Amino acid sequence: MTFEELLIAPEICRAILELGFENPMPVQEQVIPLLLNKKNDIIALAQTGTGKTAAFGIPVIQDADSDNPLPQALILCPTRELCLQISGDLNDFAKYLDGIKILAVYGGSSIDTQIRSIKKGVQIIVATPGRLMDLIERKAIKLSQVQKVVLDEADEMLNMGFLDDINTILAQVPKERSIMLFSATMPNSISSITHKYMNNPIEVTVGSRNAGAENVKHVCYTVQAKDKYLALKRIADYIPGIYGIVFCRTRKETQEIADKLIQDGYNADALHGDLSQMQRDSVMQKFRIRNISILVATDVAARGLDVDDLTHVINYSLPDDYDLYTHRSGRTGRTGKAGISVVIVNLREKHALQIIEKKIKKTFIHAKVPSGREICEKQLFHFVDKMEKVEVAHEQIDSYLPVIFRKLEWLDKEEVIKRFVSLEFNRFLDYYKNAVDINASSEKRESGKNSERSRDRGSSVGFSRLFINMGKMDGMFASQLIDLINSNTRGLKVEIGRIDLLKSFSFFEIESQYEEQVIKALNDETFSGRQVIVEKATEKPKDESSDKKPEGDRGYRKSNGYSSRSKEGGASRSRDGGSSRSRDGGSSRSKDGGSSRNKEGGASRSSGDGYNKSSGGGFGRSRDGQQGKDKGPRNDRERRRF
Repeated sequence: MTFEELLIAPEICRAILELGFENPMPVQEQVIPLLLNKKNDIIALAQTGTGKTAAFGIPVIQDADSDNPLPQALILCPTRELCLQISGDLNDFAKYLDGIKILAVYGGSSIDTQIRSIKKGVQIIVATPGRLMDLIERKAIKLSQVQKVVLDEADEMLNMGFLDDINTILAQVPKERSIMLFSATMPNSISSITHKYMNNPIEVTVGSRNAGAENVKHVCYTVQAKDKYLALKRIADYIPGIYGIVFCRTRKETQEIADKLIQDGYNADALHGDLSQMQRDSVMQKFRIRNISILVATDVAARGLDVDDLTHVINYSLPDDYDLYTHRSGRTGRTGKAGISVVIVNLREKHALQIIEKKIKKTFIHAKVPSGREICEKQLFHFVDKMEKVEVAHEQIDSYLPVIFRKLEWLDKEEVIKRFVSLEFNRFLDYYKNAVDINASSEKRESGKNSERSRDRGSSVGFSRLFINMGKMDGMFASQLIDLINSNTRGLKVEIGRIDLLKSFSFFEIESQYEEQVIKALNDETFSGRQVIVEKATEKPKDESSDKKPEGDRGYRKSNGYSSRSKEGGASRSRDGGSSRSRDGGSSRSKDGGSSRNKEGGASRSSGDGYNKSSGGGFGRSRDGQQGKDKGPRNDRERRRF
């Protein structure tokens, strides 16, 4: 089928052909005939990159009346970036149509300028819900002539909390209008819109309902939690020419991973909500033109980032909402091209992986993290292939060759090749020569050397159990703690035992012979601008070492500094160091000092080899030298945790 057969106007067909599109994509074949000169309500389930913008954009443009200066079509989308992308695409389609004006309205830009443009007359409005609400409240826009409403990425808008705004906006448009709802997934929350505002909607599905893109391969690597960053590096090194997005769950993690990659020599940058709009625009532009090959991003910040030809999407952290995996993986394998979506998981995330498999109706390929030798071979062969295919610019270099030949005449051909390869690859070869296997099998328990799992509060034989005043709410996790220890005990090769991470403090084990050195080294350190406090943990009696929660008013009491627990879990600390734990992990410490920190801040050092050691350098920082905003320190006497 051709675009002409869909009865699209010749002017629009001409513009489409100039953009390089010869035949409509499946979603366009199904949707366009339902919308041209018709008022059908449509629910279309389609992934990003399937051509849905043209599917709704072409009918909207073709049915617009250039003689009417009021908005006749309204397109709502979740982000500024997507708003600009859609309006840009529509302007391309309308290139040869006279009098059709398309306006993007979004936050972060001058609302006065947007109001002036609306007053001059505009037929199609592409808007984010928040900015459109501002215009409605100012009575700066009239929606009385709107005949078509498009909700693009409806599931994303609902996830971002725009349901009330959408309800208000839809109540402003005439009842005799058509609504087109496009979404990559179809959560139950969308039904509130479809039931209230749509009349006998026609459902169009490209692919399976809530499924991932058909031409995306899903690959899983299973490692221990502490080895996730090391696995990410190996995967990136094993894919010469990688051009992809690494998704993290939080802004803090996103910046930390990007900082580590940059420090380790990768062409990477971060994209998250803590960046200003100008910074975000700059990062996205550099990524679009491939000045950046690896973009580390949060789900929210990456919405609206429309980039073709991504080779990989890497899920460094699984999303909290598993439907988001469909959005993430749909960013590769677009416009009929093949793509790969990678997940890096630990053994505890197997159940989450199974849930995702059911949602996308696909099975993950379980792969092994490449070995050091495999990575070096892949990189070397890629380099040789590039060298074979390079076009020699004889005119530019011929004049330099005689001098080069004279300088190298004492070397034979093999020696030249060896030196050339060594010059390019010594870093890889040195780095990976002793690389260990970091794959985690289902038989391995993530316990012992550096596990978070252990429920035994006593120390292992030959190990000392230490207290640190940092916990999960401070951004202190196993990998950060291991890096903190290793970076401050260089040359000691300290064996790390069990790690128990709690909300506002933690316990960890180290070899007893290094107890004093570790305590002294860490107490001189800071973690994201706050002093670290480490001391030997007070051992509990054997009959009180159980981690089982007490029932009712029962608990355990000790007057000489050990802890007491009540029905509510509240507790206090005596002067000689006893402890207790509250139900939410909170607690208090005595006058001998201590500290606590908020949920933001903190950076970890990259692990440069297959061991628990970090690669050197200072803590990773964000551009402005901080890892996160802080509510400020409280009095040390109130901050100490146990």
